[in-house]
Amino acid sequence: MSNAEINIPGIKFTETGNFLLIAGPCVVEGEKIVLEIAKHLKMLSEKYQIPFVFKSSYRKANRSKADSFSGIGDLKALKILEEVKKEFSVPVITDIHNPDEAEIASEYVDILQIPAFLCRQTDLLIAAAKTGKWVNIKKGQFLSGSSMRFAVEKVRESGNNNVMLTDRGNMFGYQDIVVDFRNIPIMQKVGVPVIMDITHSLQQPNQEAGVSGGRPEMIETIGKAAISVGADGIFIETHTDPAVAKSDGANMLKLSEMDNLLSKLVAIRKTINSF
Repeated sequence: MSNAEINIPGIKFTETGNFLLIAGPCVVEGEKIVLEIAKHLKMLSEKYQIPFVFKSSYRKANRSKADSFSGIGDLKALKILEEVKKEFSVPVITDIHNPDEAEIASEYVDILQIPAFLCRQTDLLIAAAKTGKWVNIKKGQFLSGSSMRFAVEKVRESGNNNVMLTDRGNMFGYQDIVVDFRNIPIMQKVGVPVIMDITHSLQQPNQEAGVSGGRPEMIETIGKAAISVGADGIFIETHTDPAVAKSDGANMLKLSEMDNLLSKLVAIRKTINSF
């Protein structure tokens, strides 16, 4: 675990020493399902006293196929995320893809997330930093953990010290991703919280059908390993029925399985904190 403080507005239970949970559906599919998932996750966060941030993308810009679902409309989706924030009193995070989106999205959410493929985009990082919001930078699948200090420096040099990094594995060949857990302590040396994106680390990209596959049966394994090596938080995409999810269903965790997973991860964290 790093010594960096996660002082995100709206975060609760920081005194428990628990990991940060960033969770939610991959993309905003509609108001009803988003609120259902948020309600369940908020309940679990209170049950286990886990600081919780609700995650969902208001638009998916990185799709393999042009006809893949990308969203229900930017403003409509952002207003749903704002509704989650107000109804459940939890911070909300969403992706941005170009500098112009930073200011717009920052009016509705608490944390701006930089997608892995865009983590070196200087203009995007600076625009996110200048909003004053927390910035979560995902490590590119093509980068080492040590190289992410340059992305952090771009945010800090723009006057914003509210930054965290998220690992989501590294490409292994053309159609698989593996996790090098050395990257967690390496990135923590930069002095920022480091999150493990469990579900995207289990993607199997570049499939012939143009839709990524995944290995959700390994979610618990990656989660346990991440907490064991001291990750400051975990990132999990979840859905009531991943089989019908409109994005990344192949690697998402079924919402009904979240309770069992969190109970195990909390137990591991308590054990580690006792050392």
